[in-house]
Amino acid sequence: MVDYSKFYKRLKKEKKQLTERLEQLTTDRSSLGGREGGPFGKREEGANEAFELEKGLALEGKVRDTLAEIESALEKYKAGTYGLCNSCGRPIEIARLEAWPQASLCLECKTTQAQDVKAIR
Repeated sequence: MVDYSKFYKRLKKEKKQLTERLEQLTTDRSSLGGREGGPFGKREEGANEAFELEKGLALEGKVRDTLAEIESALEKYKAGTYGLCNSCGRPIEIARLEAWPQASLCLECKTTQAQDVKAIR
């Protein structure tokens, strides 16, 4: 039987780091207003702020998505189903978990999913 405790510890550590990062991103976003403009006045300032806001929101979304994956993996660990593919139920390859401990699909199912998405486009 595989000992998944090292993955659990890693997931807990990553969750803590991402939670702190998300808090920082939220703080940074809320402090975007009130800066002085450049030589082109308020129009340039507004464009820069809009760009920074969009960039921050995209990064926040990515962090939130990764946090959700990590929380799901931690729940699976607690339930005793960590390391099993959500699609086929077979064990997820250890090398895959080492690369992406929050992986929820085995390599075969992930490949099939990616091909299905590609076919839709």
